[in-house]
Amino acid sequence: MPNAIVLGAGMVGSVMCADLSSDPSFRVTVADARPQALELAHQRSGGRVRTLHLDLSDTRALARALEPFDIVLGALASHLGFQTLRTVIDARKNYADISFMPESALELDELARKSGVTAVVDCGVAPGMSNLLTGYAVSLLDSCDNIEIYVGGLPRERRWPFQYKAGFAPSDVIEEYTRPVRIVENGRTVIREALTEPELLDFPGIGSLEAVNTDGLRSLTETLSVPNMKEKTLRYPGHYELMRVLRAIGLFSREPVQVNGLSVRPLDLLSTLMFPMWTYQPGEPDLTIMRVLADGTKHGRRVRLTWDLLDQLDPATGFTSMSRTTAFPCAIVARRIASGRLNTPGVLPPERFASDHALVADLLQQLAQRGIHFQPSHSERP
Repeated sequence: MPNAIVLGAGMVGSVMCADLSSDPSFRVTVADARPQALELAHQRSGGRVRTLHLDLSDTRALARALEPFDIVLGALASHLGFQTLRTVIDARKNYADISFMPESALELDELARKSGVTAVVDCGVAPGMSNLLTGYAVSLLDSCDNIEIYVGGLPRERRWPFQYKAGFAPSDVIEEYTRPVRIVENGRTVIREALTEPELLDFPGIGSLEAVNTDGLRSLTETLSVPNMKEKTLRYPGHYELMRVLRAIGLFSREPVQVNGLSVRPLDLLSTLMFPMWTYQPGEPDLTIMRVLADGTKHGRRVRLTWDLLDQLDPATGFTSMSRTTAFPCAIVARRIASGRLNTPGVLPPERFASDHALVADLLQQLAQRGIHFQPSHSERP
């Protein structure tokens, strides 16, 4: 019986626990420093998950805690992602992780290979399924010259002033809005400012959404030789203009400023005031929208391959769409690692195993069984 530990008991980690513990062949523990989060994960899994109170930022304590486990799943905030990946590799434990770490996980690829560790990173929805489908598209085409990824998590009901709520850690959303963006143009990686080059797109059943540059390509800029690639994040129109104003006046800054003799980080003040307004209430419905498209040639013809996702909160479980679409891919991949079906040593973003078409089909089928459907389409282009 595989012995698994989930690091992080938040919205995503608790759903990983529920999914993995539904398999009687797994024994599952969840670790977190927050008693309320541990209790939520315990409840969501029907009491099947053991809990471990642990400061996950303490790498020494984490290394000791990992000793009895066979497979590790990561659902941590971005600032803990890289150090946790290193700790798991050093402990010689296989890993499936969704952390949106600012560092390049591929820096630890050689260490993972030498340690015989399979570490699948960026294994959520985006990054995650976006990487997998991009790599899959490239493997299906004779040549691919353009990749476009559009993705967003949104409340189903738009509400003033933000017209947005955060389906994952709000601090990671701000990280998306400030981190320099890597885009591939004409075979070269170029840097753009986040929240730039807005465009409107129409989605059936949703309407018009605004897409702007964010740093979602990540490992794709290093692992795929496609001359043009971009990823943009979707929001209801109007949200990004407000975010650009907040950023312009310095409220996203981590540098302290003096206010009446007190040292204050603007981001801390903004977080205290704004993040509660970005929090979903229990049962409040959300959406996940994603479109991955690839242009290229097949048998001498120009073609476009597209996958569309529209997912919503599951009223039966109360799991938000963003937690479902992020947690389930990671939990499914963790099963495949534990079974030996996916056993390549190294740090593996999902595009690195996308040429295994049977594995891709299995993952898509498993997601469909959980109500998450990626709709494929194929069209010829002039």
